[in-house]
Parts: sequence; C-alpha cells; structure tokens
Amino acid sequence: MATLLLGAALLAAQLQLVPSRPGGAPWADPGAQEPVWKAATLLDQAPPDGAVAPNGSARQLPHTIIIGVRKGGTRALLEMLSLHPDVAAAENEVHFFDWEEHYRQGLGWYLSQMPLSAPHQLTVEKTPAYFTSPKVPARVHGMNPALRLLLILRDPSERVLSDYTQVLYNHVQKRKPYPSIEEVLVRGGRLNVDYKALNRSLYHVHLRNWLRFFPLHRIHIVDGDRLIRDPFPEIQKVERFLRLSPQINASNFYFNKTKGFYCLRDGGRDRCLHESKGRAHPQVDPKLLHKLHEYFHEPNKKFFELVGRTFDWH
Repeated sequence: MATLLLGAALLAAQLQLVPSRPGGAPWADPGAQEPVWKAATLLDQAPPDGAVAPNGSARQLPHTIIIGVRKGGTRALLEMLSLHPDVAAAENEVHFFDWEEHYRQGLGWYLSQMPLSAPHQLTVEKTPAYFTSPKVPARVHGMNPALRLLLILRDPSERVLSDYTQVLYNHVQKRKPYPSIEEVLVRGGRLNVDYKALNRSLYHVHLRNWLRFFPLHRIHIVDGDRLIRDPFPEIQKVERFLRLSPQINASNFYFNKTKGFYCLRDGGRDRCLHESKGRAHPQVDPKLLHKLHEYFHEPNKKFFELVGRTFDWH
C-alpha cells in the first residue's frame, strides 16, 4: 500500500508540469494544440513540491512572463497586475532562463519558485534581464511555445538614465565611488557605445531575437511612460491581452503627490512602490542629452517598423 501511495504522489507531481484550467486554455489560439512542457529538454525531473494542496491550490509553471525591460517599469506592472484576483505573481525575480546555475536545476526547481495558485489563476513571473539575454527566447519557447509575454518599454534615453541612477545609488549605499554620467556615457568626445545601458535600450535588436521564436501577437508591449502618467488604460490592455475578466478599476489607482507617482489601493489598503523606484535622475548636460536622443533616433524607427506602432519618445 505504501508503494502505491508513493507512486500516486509522484504521478501527481509530474502532472503539475502540464498547465490546466477549467474549460481548456483560454490564452491559447483557437484550434491550437494544448502546449506540452518540454521538461526533457532540461533535466527531466519531477518537481519537488508539485502535489495539490487540500484547498486545491498548487504551484503552476507561468502562464505569462514579464520579460523586461530593465528599468522599464516591470515592478510597477507586476504590482498593478497583482490587483487582479485571477493573477498569482512570483514575488522575486527568478532568473531561471538567464542564470546557468538556476537553469541547470530544471523545471522542477523553476516550479518550486512559483506561488501557490488556484486552478483558475494565471501564474506570472517577471525577470527584466530575459529581454536582453540572447539565449532566453529559445529556452522559454522550449518550455511553452504558446506562452503570452509582457514587455514594458519606455523612452530609451530615459531608460539609460534610470539604469545609471540605479547603479549609482547601489554604489552610494555601499560607500563606493562611481563615475559621473558624463564619464560613463562619453569617451573621446563621442558616446560610449560599449556602455551596457545603451545596448539594453536598442529595443529592435533584442525584440528580433524574440520574434525568431514567438510571433508578435504573443508579445504585448506596454507603454511604460504612459503607465507612469495614467496607469489604468494601460493595465486594461494587459487584462484583455491575457484574456482576464475586467476586474481592475480606476479606483485602484491614486496619485501620491509626495512621491510624485501613482500608488495602488486594494481592498481599502494603500500601497506604493519601494522608495528605490522613481528616483530623480542626475542633471545631464543638454548637449549630451541631445547626443543620446540622436543616437536612438534610427534604432527607434527600426523598432516602430518592427512592431507596427509608434511611441512618444524623443
């Protein structure tokens, strides 16, 4: 009898690698076959804690992933999406597909990082580094080619300044010196094109890599600048893309004058993003800012052509 019970438990754990929602998968294309998780492409191991809890909750592999971009507003997007009762979000950035020490542990480890969720809920994780990592799209596709992806982008120049600001503050907190924005951005009188933050803002380059594995209709691009100014219309679009019922309302958002950005109101409880979000950028020489805008002019045009829409960027 003990052997039979152990076998049943292991079978239940393995079945958690297959997404299941009542009535099929509403996020899949009509007529498409049900996606199969390709666990064998990793370590072909059963998840350590995949058994269903007595209340019906279990850990599920993500139904959608926020793939980036770094300093584009991914945390804000995840927090806003978490207002929806049918969303279960992973608390931390998992870095499964881009960090080898995590990826080699297989889907069982990845599943163990997911939150407990009810069968009807969508599981979401966000790791902004996925967007700019060349090896990630193929790995995500290998897990589930029918996945819906969220990509939040903002003005590339502003994103570069936010990227610099985060690194600067990290050094300040550790009482370590860090060069000025001018020293980082300029070498020999020209923009330092080897600066990683510049590369992260070349959106068309990274998106082309994703489009080799996922069609554009499976990638919803959130306008990060609009999400900051007026979050409700942008989050409505996300709800529609994920085939979620419209549960998030305008009343869930209120502008905090002290912080200078929108905060969330959920069931009478107010919450704002961490103080590390929305930091003021350093003062930048207008000539250097103009160089930055010029540098991104052509890459932005290529990105607009790629996605068939424009954004209000410099």
